[in-house]
Amino acid sequence: MSTEIEYVRGDATRPHGPGPKVIAHVCNDAGGWGAGFVVAVSRRWRQPEATFRAWYRDRATSGFALGALRLVRVEDDLWVANMIGQHGIRTRSRTGASGDVPVRYEAIAEALASLADEAVALGASVHMPRIGCGLAGGRWERIEPLITRHLTGRGVAVTVYDHDPA
Repeated sequence: MSTEIEYVRGDATRPHGPGPKVIAHVCNDAGGWGAGFVVAVSRRWRQPEATFRAWYRDRATSGFALGALRLVRVEDDLWVANMIGQHGIRTRSRTGASGDVPVRYEAIAEALASLADEAVALGASVHMPRIGCGLAGGRWERIEPLITRHLTGRGVAVTVYDHDPA
């Protein structure tokens, strides 16, 4: 059963709708947390950042790598999905020396496939900003089909939030 992605204006850290929910976002593989969507996540809950930092610190044995997923329960029926889909860090004003952006589409696809398994097991909908398209430098035209293939194609309801400017 396939569903459509729902697009709304609002704050992805305040997902709407009934039932269990997972807020998904893309993290980098450099251990950095402090810019982009994670700032909004950290304003609401401390657990996703603490879990990410411990996961990175223990990366030799923790499975921390591109394509990995870690779910963090933040409320009774709400989890945050830290997905490693960005190689390194960049600022909005510059890319790497070769002009490359840090997004890794294959890693995002792998993390989304794992997220689908988790969402189905939890009976959860998935909520997210336009993952991989901020500091990671990705293009939504490449991310959207990955969401369709791995999440909505498996019947997982997905809501994408476009944040209203302050």
